[in-house]
Amino acid sequence: MKSLLKGLLPVLGFALMCALGLSAQNGADTFKGKCAACHGGDGKGDTGMGKAMKLRDLGSADVQAQSDADLNNIVTNGKGKMPKYDGKLSKEQIEDLVKYMRTLKH
Repeated sequence: MKSLLKGLLPVLGFALMCALGLSAQNGADTFKGKCAACHGGDGKGDTGMGKAMKLRDLGSADVQAQSDADLNNIVTNGKGKMPKYDGKLSKEQIEDLVKYMRTLKH
């Protein structure tokens, strides 16, 4: 039984890493389609719209310090001039998007 568990642990670990990587990739695709026009491809907000709305850099310490729940809430319900994505994106898409936003950390 112990040898079976020892054999399964690396496989399960690899599967989890693949799932998390896929989740971030799905989030990247959603980001490109829904967020990059304002936030920029790198999330820095260095676009005409981003500058006009004074968007914060999504990789900055203050944004990254927010909890996943807070970021999820902002994407779901919108904030300021940012539209809400409730009903436009699934809960899973929003969760993947937040995971992707974590990869933008400086």
